[in-house]
Amino acid sequence: MESDMVIGSYVDAVTVGNIDLNKFLFADDFQYSNVNNNDRAGKKEYIKYLKANKGNKYDCKSSYEILSQDGKVCVAKATMAFDTFTRVDYITLNQGKDGWKVKVETTYP
Repeated sequence: MESDMVIGSYVDAVTVGNIDLNKFLFADDFQYSNVNNNDRAGKKEYIKYLKANKGNKYDCKSSYEILSQDGKVCVAKATMAFDTFTRVDYITLNQGKDGWKVKVETTYP
């Protein structure tokens, strides 16, 4: 799977509740962090959150861009624009023998 497909799958999991590829997306040492309130979650907690929201669709416009890709490392930015605020996820992908794995930091600029 190409890095842009992985990022698209992540954005789908977050914005439209599509969790079909979750087990392939998150590294065992996955760390989610929200820099605005210092919330943190590991793989287990984050997947539990996504499963609890399966099928829920955010009312936002989402987009992503690859900021840098060099060999087996990719850094991307996903933006979710809601009516009253914007959420930005900075996504780091590392390609290993089992495919790309995701790490995320969220901010609300």
